[in-house]
Amino acid sequence: MRAVLRRTKMLVAFVALLWAVQLVNWITGYGLNPAFGLIPRQVSGLDGVIAMPLLHASFAHLMANTPPLLVMGGLLLATTTRALLAVNALVIGLGGGLVWLFASSAIHIGASGLVFGWFGFLVARGLVDRSPVTLGAALVVGVLYGSLLWGVLPGQAGVSWEAHLFGAVAGAVAAFLVRTQVHAPRLGGVNLE
Repeated sequence: MRAVLRRTKMLVAFVALLWAVQLVNWITGYGLNPAFGLIPRQVSGLDGVIAMPLLHASFAHLMANTPPLLVMGGLLLATTTRALLAVNALVIGLGGGLVWLFASSAIHIGASGLVFGWFGFLVARGLVDRSPVTLGAALVVGVLYGSLLWGVLPGQAGVSWEAHLFGAVAGAVAAFLVRTQVHAPRLGGVNLE
């Protein structure tokens, strides 16, 4: 129970950090975005691979990312007891690296690549592990956020569909490469997996 509480605090702290960065970004006239956003194929934009999830274009942009971050992050924390760091490193590193290599030459910012990465991981993990817990998490994510898949298609001005696509791909890759221990509830010493 302590571990779940600790992980929940970490997720809430991460979302609070996003809001704090957004406030600083807004106060500075969004000067953090060109300074730390991901700029494809430019060495000066390479730090954006890590910074991109922390930066947003507006409060509305961050507000749109906050509920799926909390829901999918909560499912990820509730169902995974190990390898959270490895999963997130793959989603951010591989997804951001692919954006840096192949995306359009705009400044790419926002946590939606992370959202799509968690989406890809949770859905693919359900199919890979096939335990009741991971299949249930995949089903919940699919029902609540299945329409996110439209976000991987080009066409919306000002939206980094590349971050969405490569985040989802990186999440699916993480589901195949990173072996995670499923956290399943226990009743009377009986594992419900």
